[in-house]
Amino acid sequence: MPRAPKRRRYMLEEGHQAQSVPMAEEEDDSSSSSTCSSFSFSCPLILSSPEELFALSDTLSPSQSLSSASPSPSPTAVVSTPLSQSDNGSSSQKEEGPSTSQALPDAESFPRNVINDKVGDLIEFLLLKYRTKEMTTETEMLNIITEDYKDHFPVIFSEASECMQLVFGIDVKEVDPSDHSYVLVTTLGLTYDGVLSDGQSMPKTGLLIFILSIIFMKGDCVPEEEVWEVLSATGVYVGREHFIYGEPRELLTKVWVQEGYLEYQQVPNSNPACYEFLWGPRAHAETSKMSFLEFLAKINGSDPRSFPLWYEEALRDQEERAQSRIATTDNTTSMASASSSAMSSSLFSPE
Repeated sequence: MPRAPKRRRYMLEEGHQAQSVPMAEEEDDSSSSSTCSSFSFSCPLILSSPEELFALSDTLSPSQSLSSASPSPSPTAVVSTPLSQSDNGSSSQKEEGPSTSQALPDAESFPRNVINDKVGDLIEFLLLKYRTKEMTTETEMLNIITEDYKDHFPVIFSEASECMQLVFGIDVKEVDPSDHSYVLVTTLGLTYDGVLSDGQSMPKTGLLIFILSIIFMKGDCVPEEEVWEVLSATGVYVGREHFIYGEPRELLTKVWVQEGYLEYQQVPNSNPACYEFLWGPRAHAETSKMSFLEFLAKINGSDPRSFPLWYEEALRDQEERAQSRIATTDNTTSMASASSSAMSSSLFSPE
């Protein structure tokens, strides 16, 4: 029987090189928690109940928050409950992958830290495949974790896929069940990942999803100071260079504003001046509120209708988008018709 969903935290090893992998820690009273290092990044999007989502919208408390992802990267270990043993797995694991098609072996047959190392190895491999834009297969992944851990592959793959999605904003999607081939794509259709051309930086889509989620849940805009408060609770501080994201103020107020994912504007009539974040035009173009709500509900093992206020807002957004598309189509049709009439008139009118 599946166990009840449990919260997970991803612990990043700050002391390792840029390629070190995140550590996830299961928050469960019945088991001892694993730690990796002094640096931790919570995944507030994974909660115990729908009520916690509402609590976040009111308080933005990092311990309750529901961020869609917390990006963090590196390959040394990942500690997490097997997704396949809970009902709230990531999208890539809920629908496909070895964890859904076979019984999971007892992970305790190997020490937890050994399993963690293999999860870290697989995450490092998947990040490499993502950077090189290559597909991968189950056979390749089994070669990475070695034959000794073949029976534990469903657990290792499940945890690595969850980490890729929630920490890096990268989905591991099966494209061909016949040979178990997988493609790695950014979550929620976002086209930005922040990976530089040198291939050494880590995907930042997870953090972007986190910020966009907060904005959505707080009614389309969030005061700047509240964003910094939440980020500081996860180990990302304004004015301090982060080994994954760089300086967060630069990333949020300049890079993502220039990329069109965020708007950073002064609160009207504020004195002294205060600023707030909103979704930018590129975020509206590439994804939608309903997509975000479905994603957040899915990773929490819930249904979008469990959050009626956000669900109603997402429905309104869908309707507005539909009306906008209709208006654009009508306008294009009218312009084409007018142009056609003008050409006909020009061709057939006497000189």
